[in-house]
Amino acid sequence: MARRTGRRPGKQDTREVILAAAREAFADRGYDGASIRAIATSAGVDPALVHHYFGTKEQLFLATVQPPVDPAELIPKLVAGGVDGLGRRLLETFLSVWEHPVTGPAFEALLRRAFANRVSARLVREFFAVQVIRRAMQSLGGAIDPAEVPLRATLAASQLFGLAVTRYVLRFEPLASAPRETVVAAVAPNLQRYFTGELS
Repeated sequence: MARRTGRRPGKQDTREVILAAAREAFADRGYDGASIRAIATSAGVDPALVHHYFGTKEQLFLATVQPPVDPAELIPKLVAGGVDGLGRRLLETFLSVWEHPVTGPAFEALLRRAFANRVSARLVREFFAVQVIRRAMQSLGGAIDPAEVPLRATLAASQLFGLAVTRYVLRFEPLASAPRETVVAAVAPNLQRYFTGELS
C-alpha cells in the first residue's frame, strides 16, 4: 500500500496524528534514535508537514512531553556559574518549579502520567536526561567526561525524582513540610557528587 503524503483532512487531526506517532517513536527509540522522517512515515504524512507544524525535532519532542518549563530558558541559568555549585543550582531550580502554583501541579500531573503509562514514563526520562541534564553538561564544555554523562544524568534523575515523589506526591513527613533551605542543604552535596565526584 502506498504511503500517504501531504496534508490530511483537518489541521487538528493531522497535528494529533503526528504527535501520537512522535510519542511512540520517542518512547520506543529515545530522543536520539527517533527521526522526523520515521515519525512522518508512521503518521502517514510528508516530513515537511511535520516541520510545518512543529519546526525542529526538539520542538516536536517538547510538544509530546508538554513540560511545565522550557529547558532552553533554564539551562543558561544553571550553567552560568560553571560546574561548581551545579548541584545546588539545579536543585533550587527544581524545587522552585515544584513549589510554583502553576508549574507545580503541571509537573505532578506529568509525573503521575509517567507512573501510569509506559510511553509517558519513557518521555519523561528522555526529557530530563536529554533536554535538561545532557544539555547542562554539554554547556559546561569539557568539565565533565562525555562518556560519563549518561550515568551521571540518571543518577541525578534518581535523586531529583525520588525527592519529588517523597516530598510532593506521597508527601512523606517531615520532608514534605521541611523548609526548602533545609532540603537544599541536605541534598545538594549528593547531587553535586553525581555531577563531579568519584562514581567508583
